[in-house]
Parts: sequence; structure tokens; C-alpha cells
Amino acid sequence: MKTGKKILVAVLIGLLLFICFLFYNLFSYKSRQIKVATVKEMPVSESAFYRLASSLKIKTVSTESGLTMDSLEFNKFSDFLSTNYPLIDSMLERVVVNKYSSLYIWKGSNPALKPVILMAHLDVVPVLETELKDWTHPPFDGKIVDDTLWGRGAIDDKIGLIGIMEAVEGLLERGFIPGRTMYIAFGHDEEIGGQNGAAAIASYLKEKGVNAEFVLDEGGSIVQRMVPGIEKDVALIGVSEKGFVSLELMVDMEGGHSSMPNSETSIDIIAKAINKLRSNQFPAKLCPALEGFIDELGPEMPALNKFVFANRFIFEPLILDIYEGSAAGNALVRTTLVPTIFNSGVKDNVIPRLAKATINIRILPGSSIDEVINEVKGIIDDERIRTNKNDFYSEPSKTSTTISAGYRILNTSILEVFPEVLTAPNLVIGATDSRHFESISADIYRFLPIYINPENIKTFHGINERIAKRDFNSAVRFYSRLIQNCN
Repeated sequence: MKTGKKILVAVLIGLLLFICFLFYNLFSYKSRQIKVATVKEMPVSESAFYRLASSLKIKTVSTESGLTMDSLEFNKFSDFLSTNYPLIDSMLERVVVNKYSSLYIWKGSNPALKPVILMAHLDVVPVLETELKDWTHPPFDGKIVDDTLWGRGAIDDKIGLIGIMEAVEGLLERGFIPGRTMYIAFGHDEEIGGQNGAAAIASYLKEKGVNAEFVLDEGGSIVQRMVPGIEKDVALIGVSEKGFVSLELMVDMEGGHSSMPNSETSIDIIAKAINKLRSNQFPAKLCPALEGFIDELGPEMPALNKFVFANRFIFEPLILDIYEGSAAGNALVRTTLVPTIFNSGVKDNVIPRLAKATINIRILPGSSIDEVINEVKGIIDDERIRTNKNDFYSEPSKTSTTISAGYRILNTSILEVFPEVLTAPNLVIGATDSRHFESISADIYRFLPIYINPENIKTFHGINERIAKRDFNSAVRFYSRLIQNCN
């Protein structure tokens, strides 16, 4: 009996110590948000907004094939930049890459400082003819209504490109000389992979031996009402991005007349394979970017959420369950797979020989395309199905550090212009041109200084893309502060 009591007492003491440990973690889970001194707001010229509007009228549309691009429009955009930014045109070196992409070189005063690369892209996605009627204002009119600019590219990504140009032109007017050399890279084919634009610019810089302090591209943004448990706006800085690959599954077997079907057809086999893949998802896990997100925002959350995040070593399964509850959250914690194309058959009474399906896979950092393909083949486990990798693919990116000079500069610049926001690293689930620059810099960050909320998020590549004047003004101020802080 005494032994039993001793064991019970020991268990209770152990439990009490464990609970104390959990609450110690909670109370020591302090805010990691940095404090930044207020910076006087820089005025932005009224005409800057009209230059952005003018840029949207130029139809720099990238098509999937890349063969039907309108060279006149891309040349017009090049002329637009030269005409509207005369100081940049005359004082910075400009290297034209593959006819339509541009690399501006702004020499710094201190060659001991590593350069910085600022990126944006000038191409936009097409607008479907069938959707034109659904636009409140025509997508290429660059129409300004009540301080809001409507048009394809307003968010993705001419606000970034014109924001950078306005900031640099303004600094040149004031006689500013950067300490670091600034490379400003504008690709013309980001929407179709960036091979002739950003990838070619990166190759040029590599040949020149450029090793950058950091690279900044689009990808993250300031989200509003989109982080559960946090009321404040949150600036999400992408420190890594998912990879992607599309696989074609194909079966070629005997067909025949629909009146005499065999026990399995090519369509049956492909359909079963897809069902297997959808029923056997890749495992959920917290990648380093998401762990950084939790570290930065966990202390800012309500008590219960904060308690869970402070002790994620024990509550990680619960955290993963919460993320898996939404499509956006699920994409952050696992490699996703979804069928996007299914082709088979030509007539209702003919059993087709050939059946094909395409599955698109978005890969978490830490994995690879080869690992994913092997996993897919293992799940399907059917030798009759041939698996082919499409030509357009990209490995997951490396994860950039949050303790570098570049991250501190970026974090500081955000808070100088947007003093009320919280900041945190994050995983970018889409692909950006910055992935081509991994050989140029160890630290690649993805952040576009715009507000994204449930009301405007669907305008990306969608209908009624638009940006408010105040958001564009903030973008110009952000890029100006960033360049100055790089000194």
C-alpha cells in the first residue's frame, strides 16, 4: 500500500511539474516584434498614380505558349519606362535581356557592401473574352474611379514595378547615392515560368560574379482579417516557396464496343489511380517557414492559442489539424496533389483505348520532385499506368534566414511605412521569379507592400483586379525606405 501511495504521489508531482513547465513556456513566450522609430511620411507625387494607370493600358500579356505575345506592346512598355523615368534612363545602366526584360544597375558608393536585387515582372495574365462582361471597368483601360485604379496588373505585379521606379526616380531627384549597388530586375515572362526573363537575368548576374546580400520579389503581402486569432494586419514575408510539378498518367489498353465491356477499361484504371492518390494524401508537417510564422505571431494571439503555440512540441498534432481544416491552411502544411485535366474517349458507344489525366503537385520545402514522383508511383502501384513529368516544373526553394541583415532591413522598412502591422516569415504557396536567383544570393525574400483581404484576394488572376491610391503611395514609400535602409 505504501509503495502504491508513493507511486501516486510521484505521478502527481510529475504531472504538476509538467503543468508548471507548460505554463512557464506560456509566460516566457514573449513578443518578438521589433520596435521601429517613426519616420516622417514622404510625399508621393500625384502624377505617380497616373503613371501606374498608364502602365496598365499597355497589354503586356503572357500566353501559355509564349508564341503569341504582342511584341509591339512589350516594346511600348519599354518606351514607357524610358520616357516617364528620365533620370533612371540617363543615370542608371540598363541591360536589355532577351528583348523585353530589363536589368537596371545603380552603382553604390561602397564596394565593400554586397549588392541588393529588387525584382518585379511586367507581364500579366490574359483576360478571357467570356469574362470581359463581368469586369466593372475594362481590364486594360487603367480607369481611376474614386481613388481606385482598375485593371489587369494593378496588383500582379505592375504596382511593384512602378512602385520601384517611382521610388528610385524620386531618390535620384534628391541626389541620393546608394551605399550598396542596387540591381533592379524586371522580367517579362514570369506568368509562364520566367525562363527568358528572370532566369536569363540571373544567368547574366552569375556570369558577372554577383553575390547579393538579399533578393526581394513579390510573394508575401499585408493580410487583413486572414490570420485566425489576430485582429491586427500582418505583413507576411515569404522566406521560402513551394515547388511544383505536373505528372501525366496514361493508360493504353484494348478498347472496343461499349456493348461488350471488359471488367476494366482505361478510364476505370486512371480513375482508380486518382482516387488512390486523393485518398492517400502526403503527410502534414510544419516546415521551417511555418515554424517561424508561429514563433513570431504566437505571442500576439489570445491566451488559449498562445498556450498551444508556446508548447507546440506537444500540441503539434492539434496545430496541424487546425491548419488542415481549410484549403489555404492545408496548402501550408503538406505537399498537395490535385487532378486538373482528364482526357479520354471520342464517342459515347466506343470504349477508348487511351486515357490520360494530369495531376498538379505543389511540394513543401524539404522534399523534392523525385521523392514525390516515387511516392506517387508507390501509391498507384499499377504497372499499366505510365507516368510522365511535364516540362514545366520547379524544385521547392531553400528557406532564407530571418536573422540576416537583409531580413532586418526588410522588417524595419515595413514597420517604418506600416507602423501598426505585425510581421512574420511565411511560406509562399505559389511560384515567383525569385526561384531563379538561388545561385545569386542565400537570402531571398518575397514581399509586395499591398493589403490583401477576403474581398480582394480573388482578383489575383481574376476579375476586377484593382488597387487603391493610398496603397500605391505606401508601396512607393516602402521601396524608397528600403533602398535608403540598405545603406
